[in-house]
Amino acid sequence: MVKRRQFLGGLTALAGTYLLSACGGGGSEDASASSTAKASASPVAKATSAAASAAGTAMPPAASITDSSGDVWTVANGVIYRNGSTVGNTYNVSLVLWYGGKIWHRGTNGQFFVNADVADQWLPCSDPRIDVAPAAGSFYGMNGHADYTYTPEQVVSILKSMNCTSYRVGVTDDPKDLNAVIKLAKAFQSAGLTLLVLIDQGVYETGGIMGSESIAYDRGRSVGATVANALKPYGVTIYECGNELTRQDATVVDFTYAGSKASDFNNQNWPIMRGVMRGMIDGVKSAQPDAKCGINFCVADVGASDALWDGMQPDGSGGYPKVRWDVTTWHNYEVYGDLFNVGTDGAGPGFDLATYCKARYGVPLIVTEWNTGPEKSESYRGTYISDRLGAFYNARKTHNIQSVMYYVLDSGNNTYGIMVNGKAIDAPYNAFTSFTSSHADT
Repeated sequence: MVKRRQFLGGLTALAGTYLLSACGGGGSEDASASSTAKASASPVAKATSAAASAAGTAMPPAASITDSSGDVWTVANGVIYRNGSTVGNTYNVSLVLWYGGKIWHRGTNGQFFVNADVADQWLPCSDPRIDVAPAAGSFYGMNGHADYTYTPEQVVSILKSMNCTSYRVGVTDDPKDLNAVIKLAKAFQSAGLTLLVLIDQGVYETGGIMGSESIAYDRGRSVGATVANALKPYGVTIYECGNELTRQDATVVDFTYAGSKASDFNNQNWPIMRGVMRGMIDGVKSAQPDAKCGINFCVADVGASDALWDGMQPDGSGGYPKVRWDVTTWHNYEVYGDLFNVGTDGAGPGFDLATYCKARYGVPLIVTEWNTGPEKSESYRGTYISDRLGAFYNARKTHNIQSVMYYVLDSGNNTYGIMVNGKAIDAPYNAFTSFTSSHADT
């Protein structure tokens, strides 16, 4: 999160079109299933121009499933087939499911897996159909900056007038930054509001990217511990460990890639990013064991989140340290696509990112930045706010969405902010407050 955000962090010229790469991931199979399940379907070839099956279609009882790419999935003798060919080394499959734009399967032992598309691998997860509701009370959120001219008390007052209960602000271990956020934390603690603190440590040091994973880990651990030690007396319990680290020059191969494949990311520099993420989490936990730590992703970065979660490199090799977080955090600007139907190639079939995160990682999701583009009119922004809040709100108790945090309170102009120097920008402000006042955060 930067003061004057360059939209999409350096993505090449958009001109209304965002070209993305194909979908992917990595994973494992249901190796512990204990018996062979049989279905009535036999392997079949791909249908031409077939309409996708209805969401929620399952085998059995269905004889086959057609996905949004027109591929036909069948199961026979406990083995899954796509267009007549096996899909990874599956066996003892008792159920195949089409849900949220993804193919899932369940083994006879009850374990679910999701198809991540790369190398026909399957990743362990929970049943994506199970509704999960996070704790209520912090759903409506806002982004801001610690160096605003607003006093902490003014920030609290503004947020309450918009029915916001959570606020995201970035900080480093610089004493000046920390002191400003400590003042905010004190005011928030008194007001009973939630302060989500972004620990804004990156992968670079003077002269370029850090020299090794251990150096990155040590730096991350130091800043994480310093920040948490300073803020834990003032009611801060949730920290976002890094901002858009998957979307740095050093970490993504091409900014126009969707991030849905692990190979979209820089294999050489991956350990540096992994190290600083692990370090920040461990540093926070060393100072505040009961704190919650989030790791942040953008666009359709499940290729990155899956690889980090499973200790994989972008080249497909494994056995590396795993990054495990308490909260999944994501940025979802309009150009990235609908959170519930994120495309992976700029146009064609998308998937429900929130459902994927719910089932795959089993922790709450916070959308820590969302907005449309800086070029949009005030009226467009107002309509967009109403639409997105409606979609987020309706999914909050089914998709484990803990909070959605608008970017940003005040950008110094009307490109992103909802107000300027304490004066509301009418269309976005009215849209936001109208929705929050009529939809309780319960």
